[in-house]
Amino acid sequence: MFAIRTSHVLCFIFSCSQSLASLGNFWHITDLHWDPTYKVTDNPEQVCASNGARPVTNAGKFGDYLCDSPWDLINSSIYAMKDILPDPDFIVWTGDDTPHVPNEQLSEEEVLSIIGNLTHIIKLVFPGTKVYSALGNHDYHPKSQLPPEQNNIYARTAQLWQDWLEPESRLTFRTGGYYTEELLNRTGYRVLVLNTNLYYDQNKLTESVEDPAGQFSWANQILTSAARNNEKKKRNKPWFRSNFNRRYLELIQRHHGVIAGQFFGHHHTDSFRMFYSSNGSPTSVMFLTPGVTPWKTTLPGVTDGANNPGIRVFEYDTSTLLVQDMVTYYLNLTRANAARGRWEKEYRLSEAFQVPDASPSSMHRVLGRVAADRCHLQRYYDYNSVSYDLSACDAACRADHVCAIREVDFARYERCLEREGAAALSHTPMTPLLLSAAFSLLLASY
Repeated sequence: MFAIRTSHVLCFIFSCSQSLASLGNFWHITDLHWDPTYKVTDNPEQVCASNGARPVTNAGKFGDYLCDSPWDLINSSIYAMKDILPDPDFIVWTGDDTPHVPNEQLSEEEVLSIIGNLTHIIKLVFPGTKVYSALGNHDYHPKSQLPPEQNNIYARTAQLWQDWLEPESRLTFRTGGYYTEELLNRTGYRVLVLNTNLYYDQNKLTESVEDPAGQFSWANQILTSAARNNEKKKRNKPWFRSNFNRRYLELIQRHHGVIAGQFFGHHHTDSFRMFYSSNGSPTSVMFLTPGVTPWKTTLPGVTDGANNPGIRVFEYDTSTLLVQDMVTYYLNLTRANAARGRWEKEYRLSEAFQVPDASPSSMHRVLGRVAADRCHLQRYYDYNSVSYDLSACDAACRADHVCAIREVDFARYERCLEREGAAALSHTPMTPLLLSAAFSLLLASY
């Protein structure tokens, strides 16, 4: 274990003498978005239901940038994880499992079937590995409308995940889709998984509810207890309504001294978000893991929002849970379809951005280099789409990304765009909280 630390625990000091034996690692996989309708055919209108009426002319075995993931891509990604790191400490799976199709093309049973099939293959390939799983906004029917109360999907998903959930976790998951339990059954280490779909700006069921499912109150209680015991944590979460966004930021500011890092998906791309104290010191980092699906978004104003499939390994200090490094692996979809699917290392954070670790202070340094240096900016931009969009990141592009990383508060984000001289409708619209529909915290020992 480690000695009790002060409120500045997140800005940890890198030690070159640290033993490799103290390093642990875990997989983070997200946004699989399996499309069971996908098939390789000469008819461009019949390849997949997730194409949004866009003709798919170059479909291959491992998918297409206009479609969500075929089973061959899902299968390839899970087995690639096994080949690269066969015995992780645990796996973080942050949901978004169903395809991007209208609600009319899915049903409650089909949503549960997709979650069940993905659960099965993860259990098959990683038997006995602890998985901390969370719901995405696409893991409900109708999508995004996750209720702040008990329902059939919460109950049956808890049953699908019962091998991964402790008995008490199953109870709270059935109630509101969230849970907490000891990390790897180690006293003083804890995981908190929140159902932040309750705060999603498209969720009509919680629009007028002050604290959906009592989750803010519950999380604050857990964090307050952790701070009292000097535990530490890590996280994930989504596109919030402004009032929920404000409450979340207040929660982070109140408890940042015990937060070790944040992990999330939902946006399919590779990025990070910085949190700062009132005096401007970096206090926490959110790591946005890229998705497995290559699906090209249909969001208005985004001209080419696809990505190559990505998966990620985090390396962390087992005594503090602070992130030491991360390695992203990807599948070049074009090459995979033309020849043979081969997952390869895309980059290691410490090597690519020349930092000693992934602490808040180091990630603040990465942000500074991305903002000031054209080469670092382009490198970040290339990785953002998992090496899919290799076009030049111009001034408007730079402002979009720098402001999204730097400012998680809505008003401050808008002021940042004005200050950076970005047009209101630049070529890659961003919002300050491009976070996942799932949220998990890892709590360290005391």
